[in-house]
Amino acid sequence: MVPGWMFEAHDAILAVDIGGTNIRTGVVRVNLEQAPDMAKAKVWKYELWRYCDEKLSREETVEGLVRMLKRLINRAKRSNLKLAPFIGIGCPGKIEADGSIESGGQNLPGNWESNRFNLPKQLAEAIPHLGEHETMLVMHNDAVVQGLSEVPFMKDVSPWAIFTIGTGLGNALFNNR
Repeated sequence: MVPGWMFEAHDAILAVDIGGTNIRTGVVRVNLEQAPDMAKAKVWKYELWRYCDEKLSREETVEGLVRMLKRLINRAKRSNLKLAPFIGIGCPGKIEADGSIESGGQNLPGNWESNRFNLPKQLAEAIPHLGEHETMLVMHNDAVVQGLSEVPFMKDVSPWAIFTIGTGLGNALFNNR
């Protein structure tokens, strides 16, 4: 989903997992020197926000997410980690190509199911650059993202599936070609 060259000169990426009760953000060390397919990627630092304990609007939730990401960006800078200009987002629902959520976001605070709401666009406006480059954001269904993280380990299996259980349920089916 992301061109491999984007990670070659960088140590880590930012990742976001949005769920029905909480949001997790993290800095993931890509460890390309150990495994070019990112099979050795590891979470370096992360934050967890259980937002469901608060009565928040969609805008307040997005602002909280931006604060989480900016704190992690600052931690990476202080540790001399070179972040790739990329933020990967896993989110429940049917995610359209433009980043809007068509359906399945009913557990999220406020109305996330709208073609007028675009989380990747809002995050790009809040964090326009990482290092010297424009920030690229990719948002996909959280079950699909979970499955994609397993691709390096599923090379000899086809077809295979992922089933996620949280505030909601999700699934994805994969075939190796």
